[in-house]
Amino acid sequence: MPGLMRQLRGLGGCTTPIRLDGHRTDVHPATGEILGELHAGDLPAGNLLVRCNNRRATRCAACAETYRRDTYQLITAGLRGGKGTPETVATHPRVFATFTAPSFGPVHNRPTTRSGTVLRCRCGTQHPKDAPELGSPLKPERYDYEAAVLWNAHASKIWARFSIYLRREVAKRAGLTQRAFAQYARVSFAKVAEYQARGAIHFHAVIRLDGPDGGDTPPPAWATAELLADAIRAAADAAEVPGPVLDGRAHTFAFGTQLDTRPIRSADFDGGTELTERAVAAYIAKYATKGAETATGTLDRPIKFLAELARKSIPEHARRLIRTAWTLGARKDLEDLRLRAWAHMLGFRGHFSTKTRRYSTTLGALRTARAEWRRLQAAIAHGDQTPVPADPHSDDTTLVLAHWTFAGTGLTRGEEWLAASLAPDTTEGLTP
Repeated sequence: MPGLMRQLRGLGGCTTPIRLDGHRTDVHPATGEILGELHAGDLPAGNLLVRCNNRRATRCAACAETYRRDTYQLITAGLRGGKGTPETVATHPRVFATFTAPSFGPVHNRPTTRSGTVLRCRCGTQHPKDAPELGSPLKPERYDYEAAVLWNAHASKIWARFSIYLRREVAKRAGLTQRAFAQYARVSFAKVAEYQARGAIHFHAVIRLDGPDGGDTPPPAWATAELLADAIRAAADAAEVPGPVLDGRAHTFAFGTQLDTRPIRSADFDGGTELTERAVAAYIAKYATKGAETATGTLDRPIKFLAELARKSIPEHARRLIRTAWTLGARKDLEDLRLRAWAHMLGFRGHFSTKTRRYSTTLGALRTARAEWRRLQAAIAHGDQTPVPADPHSDDTTLVLAHWTFAGTGLTRGEEWLAASLAPDTTEGLTP
């Protein structure tokens, strides 16, 4: 029992771990001596239990929280330095931008004034924040479900086109050619995708102007947050992606007219409506663990048959979006969009969080650092008071030979009961 409790505690609260069968052998590379062996059948749970690492809060709250904290660290590092990024990036021009989808028809909403006063919806009602009808069409029979699904499917391409145009627009305002621009400055960004209540994707992005070598070099004197914001607006207006022609209707996709750009100030600035680094990082990280199921009430996993919807308790608007994606997915001319595989995502199949290489550290680097920190803590717990990080070039490096096969997911009833009795570890998921 103590061994099983230790194994479950090592999951950090993960409720849907991956179960693996197999073995691991630790070998000294110089002598061939076997230093240790681990067989899944000898473990208390009968399998090696590995965290699912699912980013969705609806699937695994513990792993999603770790993902959220890692995203927060990644965004923060690009705003004020750390984790291998120089602190001088805090002085570079930074803009927080929100890109929305176009209108596919009027929906129930909560319009507000600049002072924050909530106005009446077009239906004549002043909806509360948790009103279930928010985001649903005022007239479903006139809502353009086809364009809504196809826009989600092309959202990532629109962003890619925008990122190309953004560099052109910055270079134009600096009086440089695109080739010469690379010798003076570089555009870095990190973004997340979020679903609006109506089921359309929009993007939140931190966009930064650096020197030619990224955050390691200062930007030129002409680089300002105002110039960057102006270039963002121009690039967003120009970014357009041609879509398919369906039944004689030609689709073209672009961002909506509602574009918000705000300069980011350091934590030393306060007052007014300026955004601080901490507020931006927390805002973006919050949406890194949410999918369409959070905003629209749709499904958080794929479906194999459309008939499965009959057993699902989801809003009618989400149901119609899924049906539209499924129907469009049957067309041969749209098979590259894989709409049936991503029907539960309302057509969107892009990554929820992406960044340029020079923006900051990576999620992989954060996970590696956390794994090394846990290894050192385990060494201390076993009596080694002065553990040192593993050196891959040292003669004492251990060669690990492992073979693992998938054996299932989740916990048994008894393991669930024991896991629920464990006190949560508040340090789990924290990046050192």
